[in-house]
Amino acid sequence: MPRLFTPLAVGGLQLSNRIVIAPMCQYSAEDGCTTDWHLIHLGQLALSGAALLTIEATAVLPEGRISYADVGLWDDRTESALARTLEGVRRWSDMPIAIQLAHAGRKASTDLPWLGGRQIAPDHPNGWQTVAPSAAAFQDGEIPPHALDRAGLDRVRDAFAAAAARAGRLGLDAVQIHAAHGYLLHEFLSPLSNLRDDDYGGSLENRMRFPLEVFEAVRAAFPAERPVSVRVSGTDWVEGGWDIAQTVAFAQALEARGCAAIHVSSGGLDPRQQIPVGPGYQVPLARAVKQAVGIPVVAVGLITGYDQAEAIVVTGDADLVALARTVLYDPRWPWHAAAHLGASVKAAPQYLRCQPRQFRELFEA
Repeated sequence: MPRLFTPLAVGGLQLSNRIVIAPMCQYSAEDGCTTDWHLIHLGQLALSGAALLTIEATAVLPEGRISYADVGLWDDRTESALARTLEGVRRWSDMPIAIQLAHAGRKASTDLPWLGGRQIAPDHPNGWQTVAPSAAAFQDGEIPPHALDRAGLDRVRDAFAAAAARAGRLGLDAVQIHAAHGYLLHEFLSPLSNLRDDDYGGSLENRMRFPLEVFEAVRAAFPAERPVSVRVSGTDWVEGGWDIAQTVAFAQALEARGCAAIHVSSGGLDPRQQIPVGPGYQVPLARAVKQAVGIPVVAVGLITGYDQAEAIVVTGDADLVALARTVLYDPRWPWHAAAHLGASVKAAPQYLRCQPRQFRELFEA
């Protein structure tokens, strides 16, 4: 059996293979509520043969949305909308479903990507005042965020916990905390965006303090038998910024607090980043974390080839591979990987008769 198609336990969650679908923003929500687009989008991915489907970055507060069209989970209304979406997906698929909980920090209040993605001013109907660790804008010319005070920190932490509790009520199988890509928790971690001089800034210990408090609050609010993982940026790709050594220290601190897995991405914090983009360019970051912790590690980023994905898990660089744009382009990528590698994969009974003649053992009975 190819390693890519062997099972793995992540905390108390049993995964049927090593392919997970990463959270991918769709910018198609209405006032934080999921829509029919999400039912279509998540529904097709839930039939892909992957082991886990992760719902896109879901804001824990309205001002934590990247854009006005982001999904949220901050009140009964947004929870009810997501419940309807999940009901439709689960009617036809038993794939485990996770949710990524997020706060966009200073990168919030932007327009839709296909409309340019620029910051929207607070006095615009689709905009609001952003918050961050420090009053430093993401890009020159943008309206600076407000630095969070003690009450603001408590509000954000408690909102993460409340969203985790809602996720538990919805029966979601796992929670992922977004601490990557230049959003709020990453902003606390990086010395490029965290300019505080209190207990939450300065030293690595201080910069990790608030993200760790958020993790502890989420872990306490989500059912203990279900896993909580964290997505991190392994480096800012900017000199003097967050780097892999600090990522390893953060991962070890998370593991000590009960984190079930670390998902290693990179970048997104500073426009000066110089990213050496290429196939598997982030895998070395995952490898460094994997060598330092005992919990599963997820690699992501330009993983497109079947043999490439198999090699990542066979060599031990990571325990799982995450697909994002790859699986948008090819929602049956896990089927095609199984056919190529000589493995079997689960398919809905409605699709069994499409099994190619040359792959007679492809679909599990």
